[in-house]
Amino acid sequence: MNLISSENEEFIRKITKIIEENLWDEGFGVRQLVYLSGMSQSRLYHRLISLKKKSINQFIREIRLQKALEMLLYTDSCASEVAYKVGFGSPAYFYRCFHKFFGYPPGNVKKLKNGGELKEAVSVDNFQQGNKKLYRKVPAFMKLMILFLLLLIVLIAFPVFKNIHHRDMPGDLTSLDKKISLTVMPFRNLTSDTIWDVWQLGIQINLITSLSNAEELKVCQIENINGLLNGKGITNYASITPSDASNISRKLAADFVLSGNINKADSTIRLNAQLICSKTNEYFRSFQIDGNPANILHMADSLSKAIKNSLIISELKKKESAIFPNQFVSSTNSPEAYRYFIYGQKAYYENDFKTALDWYSKALAIDSNLVGALAKISAVYFNLYKFSKSKEWCLKYNKKMEMMNIQQQIWAEVLYSYNFKTLNESAIYLKQLIEFDDLQPITHFQLGDAYFGMFQYDKAIIEFEKALEIFQKWNMKPFWVSFYCELGISYHNTRQYSKEKKLYKKADKDFPDDPGLMDQHAWLALTLGETAEANRYIKEWTAVRKEESWSDAGIASYLAYVYEMAGDTEKIEMFLRQALSLEPDNPARMSSLANFLIDYDQNINEGMQLIGKALEIEPDNFTFLHNKGWGLYKQGNYKEARDLLQKSWDLRMQNSIYNHKAYLHLEEAKTVVAEMRGF
Repeated sequence: MNLISSENEEFIRKITKIIEENLWDEGFGVRQLVYLSGMSQSRLYHRLISLKKKSINQFIREIRLQKALEMLLYTDSCASEVAYKVGFGSPAYFYRCFHKFFGYPPGNVKKLKNGGELKEAVSVDNFQQGNKKLYRKVPAFMKLMILFLLLLIVLIAFPVFKNIHHRDMPGDLTSLDKKISLTVMPFRNLTSDTIWDVWQLGIQINLITSLSNAEELKVCQIENINGLLNGKGITNYASITPSDASNISRKLAADFVLSGNINKADSTIRLNAQLICSKTNEYFRSFQIDGNPANILHMADSLSKAIKNSLIISELKKKESAIFPNQFVSSTNSPEAYRYFIYGQKAYYENDFKTALDWYSKALAIDSNLVGALAKISAVYFNLYKFSKSKEWCLKYNKKMEMMNIQQQIWAEVLYSYNFKTLNESAIYLKQLIEFDDLQPITHFQLGDAYFGMFQYDKAIIEFEKALEIFQKWNMKPFWVSFYCELGISYHNTRQYSKEKKLYKKADKDFPDDPGLMDQHAWLALTLGETAEANRYIKEWTAVRKEESWSDAGIASYLAYVYEMAGDTEKIEMFLRQALSLEPDNPARMSSLANFLIDYDQNINEGMQLIGKALEIEPDNFTFLHNKGWGLYKQGNYKEARDLLQKSWDLRMQNSIYNHKAYLHLEEAKTVVAEMRGF
């Protein structure tokens, strides 16, 4: 029994150590722990459930939280710094997890410790049992003091925060703002063979020489490093401690220090190295290179490349995450691939989707495991309405689920639901993401967009407003004009015209002369009876679209939509007929007019004739099939209508994406046919 207990304790120690060694890595999750533990995922899962009653993800998260608690208790790090040190990508999510697990926010830890109320709190198991009682014991005056301090911090930090975020899209995102400074210590010979002593300095010299060639790095020279070591009386390099290394690195004003050692087992030589943050003395990244004695220089070169890439990519990630939403995994060992990925991000958020596609593709050509690019390529095709391509790339991305942490897996589910499922399922996943982090405007916007697509405008308004509120706090304009447009349509459809008008004034400041706003100004003016103003906006909008090479038929067809938003059925029909007269053989123009005549009960028979002609040209067009099915329903041919609407739906979901109106029409036809059977 003792043997079994000892084995279990050793197992937990081993797993815990692996997690702690990768604590800083936000992307460290189930897949990495499974690989490093040498166990299958199912075996690791069942053993943790058996011993700790915790899943793998839960166990990793709780180790992160335990380490966070220790850092808050015994270091001067603030909660936000600790969040990143223990692998949380978002301080907001860290605060929520910490508060839920321990019973109060991370900011209260030192206060409770100083009050003598954390005597038994160092152990997570003990802490979780007593935390809520401890929080209730905090005196009222202390709670008021905490609130006052928090308010003071906000007042001090807000101007800084504004300066950080007050910017449009930056120019060069792929160059570092400053060089990364690095100290390389002599490697320690742990082989018990003095023949390797020469390589303690040999590897140090090789790394310093190689890393100095990287323009992004500033490497301290060997004379300064070893001079300080000699000054401290350290001549036996095997005795160098992490504290010694960090102290010397700080004296040399370096950001990071690299410590390493040489090990030998049989005929294999292993170089182990650790990058440590000089300021905090925290481990940043570990490296391991195996080889044979004859290849020691090649091993040192490989180590140099891994160190350089790791430092550069880390800094690029910081720069990227300050601008772009971190929705998808974008890990790589290639700075060049990561730079291309960031170029793609910049183009994507400037609505230049074709350029974005080129850059993402180049990034993948260098590193096929840069899976964030897979997701973004799917998103590009989605925005270009090339849904078959979007589905294809979405499936490629979802095959990489094992490389993602839980938050990134949920984003993958969002992407999958957009391509293959319903808007309601998208909303479910997006709400889960907001529970992780409610300070990402893109998440609120996408949830609002899901509600918008289901005609749930009241719910959509809440999310759209929240997204704009976050941008306002950041003192940053939204990524796209659609952040305003969809909220404006939602206001319009709920008859909140004064809010709509006020919104467009703000939008015009962020996106002046944007045609996506001109048409919305026009239909609002038409709705309010301001005809002259509406005509002015329509004239401006038409001029812009002609410059963009829109056809006269395309302009007429869109103007029908403008008048539809204004509720003018006569003008809708007039412009749809005008579009058809300009392109009489275009089946899409036939279908648009047919849909209006059928859906608005204007002339169903004429609509059915038009849609029949369109289907002769494109018999498998799901939109045309739907319009004919809906016409059959309006004519009372319910069973035939249901079958045709179902056929249309199946083709739609195969070749396109979910459409809520089509779904409602199909469900209505199904219901009527079912009721008819009941009689």
